[in-house]
Amino acid sequence: MDKALAGVKILDMSRVQAGPSCAQLLAFLGADVIKVEDTVGGDNTRWEQAHIDGVDSVYYTIFNNNKRAITLNLKTERGKQLFEKLVLWADVVLENFSKGVMERLGIGYSRLSEINPRVIHASIKGFGEYGPWSDYRSFELAAQATGGGIAANGYPDRPPISSPIGSGDSGTGLHTAIGILAALRQRDNIGEGQHLEVSMQDGIVNLLRYRLIRSLSLGTPNVRPGDRGNSGIPMIYPCHPGGSDDYVMIHIAGALWETVLAIIGRADLIGDERYATEDLRGQRGDEVLGIVSEWTMQHDKYEAMEALASAGVWCGAVISPEEVLSNEHLVAREMVIDVDDPARGTYQMIGCPVKLEKSPVEVQPAPLYGEHTDDILTGMLDVSPNELSELRKQGVIV
Repeated sequence: MDKALAGVKILDMSRVQAGPSCAQLLAFLGADVIKVEDTVGGDNTRWEQAHIDGVDSVYYTIFNNNKRAITLNLKTERGKQLFEKLVLWADVVLENFSKGVMERLGIGYSRLSEINPRVIHASIKGFGEYGPWSDYRSFELAAQATGGGIAANGYPDRPPISSPIGSGDSGTGLHTAIGILAALRQRDNIGEGQHLEVSMQDGIVNLLRYRLIRSLSLGTPNVRPGDRGNSGIPMIYPCHPGGSDDYVMIHIAGALWETVLAIIGRADLIGDERYATEDLRGQRGDEVLGIVSEWTMQHDKYEAMEALASAGVWCGAVISPEEVLSNEHLVAREMVIDVDDPARGTYQMIGCPVKLEKSPVEVQPAPLYGEHTDDILTGMLDVSPNELSELRKQGVIV
């Protein structure tokens, strides 16, 4: 059975995380993605955080599965000619260069659309392509900072802190993937491609909507909640002292308070007016912490989660990133998988979060630097085997 995005052809010119994560998700769903890299080493994540000399880093492999890879020097006339032939083949050109780079290379959207009127140019920028900050460069933490994410995170009596989840980069990648799918759908209707852009700052603001409710409705400042939530009720509880970093998250909202009391053996507090409402429980947050912690400290985080979750309480064991990689539920859902890579050996990788019944995902190894250059040039662009060596001598390819 064909994959959901079978037949969709993408030139991925992006690097690091935002663009590559977008292209990888589309590749998981069946798109044919060719990663286009320069001739001076390619995507810098290949060597950043590398733990084995001469081997692509996990930083690279984790965002580039299921792609093919080609090298092209777009500063040479022949390299640009070959790229333009690929544009004729492509449905989407994806890039996250700084503002103006594509135009300086002579392959901005106006030129791309001349070559292929049906092509979609997807552009990721830190602050977008217009607006007072559009000339500024950005990255993950700058996006979090300027999108409100850092100011909203942390404790009220301490400096704000960033989030580790990649909301600026991978979050932008997700927004861009949605934009690409929308543009492809519109092209089906009107027969023409278009330019689309996603700003990393915009993406953070979109993900921050829940924290803007108070500002939009009451006009009052947001206060960093720490682990107390908006109501002031504690949400993180220490567990069995078998480990100093063992916790369970429990959301004690509405009638769940009484359910929790019944489970932890404190039915005597059901109906107690001191804790009758969320506001009152928030005002007595330290007392709530003591009541619930007396029980959680008798269990490990998984025991606590099983007892509470099976009764309908919103909760979760606070598992570390390392525990994620061995979590039986995530392994069962193929979110943590082993990739058989003949070049690098079998390695552990994160799977696809989108589960389509009729388009199961097969995770393939991330491509080596320039791995498919010869095949693509000879098989798709009619470059003769004799010309390949000449192109290498001229620095057009590696």
